[in-house]
Amino acid sequence: MRSWRMTDFRTLPLKPALLASVEVLGYTEMTPVQAQSLPPMLEGRDVIAQARTGSGKTAAFGLSVLHSLDVDTIRLQALVLCPTRELADQVSKAIRKLAANIPNVKLLTLCGGMPLGPQLASLTHDPHIVVGTPGRVQEHLKRGSLHGGGIKVLVLDEADRMLDMGFSEAIDDIVGRIAKHHQTLLFSATYAEEIRQVSKRLQRDPVEVTVETPHDEVTIEQRFHEVEPAHKLDALAQLLGKDHLSADRAQHALVFCNMRKDVDAVAAELDKRGFSALPLHGDMEQRDRDEVLVQFANRSCAILVATDVAARGLDIAGLPLVVSYDIAHDPDTHTHRVGRTGRAGEDGLAITLVTPRERPKALNIEDQLGRPLAWYPFKLAPPRGKQLNLAPMKTLVIDAGRQDKLRPGDILGALTGDAGLDGKSIGKIDVFATRAYVAVERALANKALERLRAGRIKGRNFRVRTLG
Repeated sequence: MRSWRMTDFRTLPLKPALLASVEVLGYTEMTPVQAQSLPPMLEGRDVIAQARTGSGKTAAFGLSVLHSLDVDTIRLQALVLCPTRELADQVSKAIRKLAANIPNVKLLTLCGGMPLGPQLASLTHDPHIVVGTPGRVQEHLKRGSLHGGGIKVLVLDEADRMLDMGFSEAIDDIVGRIAKHHQTLLFSATYAEEIRQVSKRLQRDPVEVTVETPHDEVTIEQRFHEVEPAHKLDALAQLLGKDHLSADRAQHALVFCNMRKDVDAVAAELDKRGFSALPLHGDMEQRDRDEVLVQFANRSCAILVATDVAARGLDIAGLPLVVSYDIAHDPDTHTHRVGRTGRAGEDGLAITLVTPRERPKALNIEDQLGRPLAWYPFKLAPPRGKQLNLAPMKTLVIDAGRQDKLRPGDILGALTGDAGLDGKSIGKIDVFATRAYVAVERALANKALERLRAGRIKGRNFRVRTLG
């Protein structure tokens, strides 16, 4: 007789197709947020859940949404709102994977910063699920290109960040334009008063789920360094150097700045000093942001310098180091930054630079943690010449994608076949609508480029170039 733990997905009344997807994806048992939120969600109850990025919340509401879906009814049945395009893309990919065994599920991602025309063309036939940012979803509802009358489930993902970004009115307007009777699932990293007010307005007798996920100091080590403002860039470069860090941490770090202009300045200075560093912020064109994220995820960029908003939804497995070049304005943002590292049980390091005038912000973080911060003395080393700290991979861009019926296997086959590369030298492959990106070991990138240009992919010649 089988003995199933209460955290086993098979204890849930999920559709067999979803249980099959869970098994294929390797989800052995439910995370705390899944175990607490899935039963009431599957019963149709409203849920307000406090859960941080990496807690398994996307799979939780994704399974619930797909379980309630009637694929034979061609109308919009579920709407998922996210604060940024990056998070919306990530959520869409996760739901598509969960829906792999359910035929004919149509999911659309509708975000600002993208041309409206292709989105309008895709909406000529109603999707089952829409994942998008509030501004663009509101625009489509106003135009009548998106029909909300059949929505059964509304999900607000990272609701606290949406409120921080000023989307409160847009969310209220969206709710007024969709079916009156629907299930509302609200996920937030914090239970601030503003979140509770949103819950009171939008939810009916919600089940409250709180998942305490304090980051154990054994898993995530936090270090605080006091530095003078004039020495911050020198201190950052020294802290990111190979002499100071393990090779892995030196080659994959996320650096937070509070202002967009500082993101550009810090990334440019690190690049000048020999680091593979790229900026990420909201003033960049969407395609440029996408390509930066591709390079950081596939290890072609060693240091990503970003604002909090731009990095929202960024989910990089095995990120060993997070640095706050500027200390966060509030303790919740600091906690969210720290939570980017030390994922899936791996060790992580979070470093925060604090100027003397910023000590009060550090004390606020200390009050929230309920224990003293770990301050480390910092001695600035004498100036050194340019030191190369390059990323281990380099990205090749192929000007072809899904619309050309190109698949990751086609690219891998071309590189390991005619190009003669070992499969171990090839990293992550991302295929978008009109472009594909493949990471290759840096030392072999030129060879791979020459071979791909001289050969064929799937029997055709495509333009291939290096990125960055």
